[in-house]
Amino acid sequence: LVSYKRHLEIMGERNSYSKTDLDATFMRMKEDAMNNGQTKPGYNVQIATENQFITNYGIYWRPTDWGTMIPFLDSFRERYGTQSNEVVADSGYGNEANYAYMESNGIEAYVKYNMFHAETKRRYANNGFLVQNMYYNASEDYYVCPMGQHMERCGKQHSVSDLGYRSEVDVYRAVNCKGCPLRGMCYSSVIDRRSIKVNHRSDSFKKHARELLTSERGMMLRSSRPIEPEAVFGDIKFNHGFRRFRLKSNRKVRIEFGLVALAHNLRKYSAILSKRMMGRNHAYATI
Repeated sequence: LVSYKRHLEIMGERNSYSKTDLDATFMRMKEDAMNNGQTKPGYNVQIATENQFITNYGIYWRPTDWGTMIPFLDSFRERYGTQSNEVVADSGYGNEANYAYMESNGIEAYVKYNMFHAETKRRYANNGFLVQNMYYNASEDYYVCPMGQHMERCGKQHSVSDLGYRSEVDVYRAVNCKGCPLRGMCYSSVIDRRSIKVNHRSDSFKKHARELLTSERGMMLRSSRPIEPEAVFGDIKFNHGFRRFRLKSNRKVRIEFGLVALAHNLRKYSAILSKRMMGRNHAYATI
């Protein structure tokens, strides 16, 4: 029991830890050259870039990205004393808690959510049985199913994430679905009344994000994102062979990656200066 209690104290909020590095968490890594997809102790590295310069980085124990955005943005503010006006990120960060945080801090969230690309498909848009495609009367607060039946709000449900964020979901229920000719395509439950759950606040965040992402500037930022952080990670891992931390503990790993980030920025800056000097020499030769 004493040993078990000690393990729980070391893990804290995590569900695992490495005996060789108590701060590292077991994460499912991408398959290596031998097609080994097993879990390995590691850290989740987050970076922010501008013109492929690393402007901020963070080391986290969470395997997923969605729980790292808020502390990462907080660390950016602590580092520079200000905050970015715009944030561009992929669907791994698109959840209600992150959208709410960015809205409250005056940040334009060009951040995808998990169904962003699926909503553009014809199969999704033409499916009238999906909650997102049902008509909603905001003034009287009811949905209309494909058969024209009103689905009135019958209650609320609350959930709290492991980060402590509290969400509110409204539950809507049809009067009676028994004998409906579309019932087989509508839902598969044995209950004679279909119920749907809607998070209106989350839906409003997604609607605003969709408007930003499909705007002219949003299209430009989305196209530039793959050549920003992804290109930086590729340069560090593949071009310079940094695939594994040499040090142990979160504190030492932060220092190690800080040196890697510093070296990357110096190489980038040196390459820019070299191009400028070559351009000047070329101009003088032409004259």
